[in-house]
Amino acid sequence: MTLIQTVSPEDAEGNVKKGYDLFKERGVEIPAPLRLISASPEYFKLMIQRNQYYMNHPNLSFPLLAHIRYFVSSRLDYGFCRMFNKKLLIMQGVSEEDFEKMGNDPEKSLLEENERLMLSFVLRAMDDPDSVTAEDMEKLRKAGWKDSDVFDALAQGVGMIDHNIFMRVFKPDF
Repeated sequence: MTLIQTVSPEDAEGNVKKGYDLFKERGVEIPAPLRLISASPEYFKLMIQRNQYYMNHPNLSFPLLAHIRYFVSSRLDYGFCRMFNKKLLIMQGVSEEDFEKMGNDPEKSLLEENERLMLSFVLRAMDDPDSVTAEDMEKLRKAGWKDSDVFDALAQGVGMIDHNIFMRVFKPDF
């Protein structure tokens, strides 16, 4: 049983309905963390704005962002998000065989070289934040990334932490 009151898709109105519709229109199930966040309408509104920002990001591709969420959620043992992003990647053409080959190694992903570099950076930065150096940043810049792209990619990974905690604390049953 979910420990807090949330808004179901059937009862959604206003900003919550608009947020849910963003996913429905793309033929994607409404993510459980988003449904959980509906418990706080203002926070929900911020999360939708954040999602829209990433959906229209000028430099971070949908596959890169999904890989970031997939790998980070795997490392956090955050099953829901791992499976949700795996489904998104499958919709993008990643096969079960590709997942087996990739395992936990971002270098074996099907991403472009500069995106694999970004993915590896995000994962290492999250695993060991103190290990990031000026040389890491210069390497990313040489690969064509702007500092804002690096920040946004890392923010995407870090965002998995709060969702994971919300899901574990409030125990949604949807």
